[in-house]
Amino acid sequence: MIASPSDVPDARDAVEAAINDWNNANAKNKLLMMLPWRWETSSVPVLGGHPQSLINSQGVDESDIVFAIFGSRLGSPTPDAVSGTVEEIERAVSSGKPVHLYFSTAALPNDVDTRQLDGLREFRAQISQRGLLGEFATTAQLGHEVWKAIEFDIAQLDLGVPVLLSTKRGVRFSAQPMQEREISSYDNKGKPRYSNRHWIEVTNSGDEDATDVLFEVVGEHSSMMLVNGDTPTVIHAGQTRRLNVFHHMGGGAPDVLRIRWSEHGEPKDFDFHVG
Repeated sequence: MIASPSDVPDARDAVEAAINDWNNANAKNKLLMMLPWRWETSSVPVLGGHPQSLINSQGVDESDIVFAIFGSRLGSPTPDAVSGTVEEIERAVSSGKPVHLYFSTAALPNDVDTRQLDGLREFRAQISQRGLLGEFATTAQLGHEVWKAIEFDIAQLDLGVPVLLSTKRGVRFSAQPMQEREISSYDNKGKPRYSNRHWIEVTNSGDEDATDVLFEVVGEHSSMMLVNGDTPTVIHAGQTRRLNVFHHMGGGAPDVLRIRWSEHGEPKDFDFHVG
C-alpha cells in the first residue's frame, strides 16, 4: 500500500514505478509479483462507513507492506487520528505489517501550510522514537529506497517458494512426412537420373515411453507402403524414429499412418494424415 497526504503525487508515482520496475526485473525468477495499492486507483467506491475506515479495510488490511511518504503536510484529521495517513500507519503497525516511512528533504513550497508543517514535524519527532525513518531528496532516490525495502521485506516475510505442479503429458506422437531428392542411376551418357526418397519422422514429444509400437497404412487404396514398422518397438520420451516409405502408382486414397502402442499396459492408437 502507498500511503501519503495529498501533497506528494510525484512521490506516490515514484513508489509505484519502483514496484513495477522490481516486478519486471524479478517476478519471473522469484515467482513473486508486488501489486501496488493506491486509494485513488485501487479502492472500490462503497457506502457503509467513514471513507478512512473503508480505505483501512480495503487497503491497509489487505496489504503485506506499507510505504508511507510525507512532504510538507501531515494530512487531514479523521475521527480516530490526527490524519488519515497516520491512522493507516498505526493500523498497519498494530497488525504486524512492515511499514516504511520516508520524509522529503526537498525545498519547501512557497505556499507551505505552516500549521500542517508544524504537525508533521511533531509527528516525525514522536515516530522517530519507534523505529528508523528514511529520507529522500528526489523521486529517483525514493525509487531506489523502495527497491531496497522490497528486497529486505521479501527476505523477512518468509513468503515461501511457489510450487509449480507439473502435468503428466503421457505419450504424445507426431508424424511428419519428409522427402529428399537423390540420384538413383545414370543413363548411358553418364547423366544422373533422380528420384525422391520418402520417409516419416515419428516423434514422441511426451514424458512417457511408448512400448509395443507398430505402424500400419490405413485404407485399401493408399499409394503409400511401409518399408519397415511391422516389428514391435519402443519409442522413448523425446525420441524420434525414421519410418521409410515409398509410393506406387494407382493409389487414390489419402495417405494415413496409424500408430499403435501401449502406455502403462493400455493399448492405444492414433491416425496421422501424412500425404
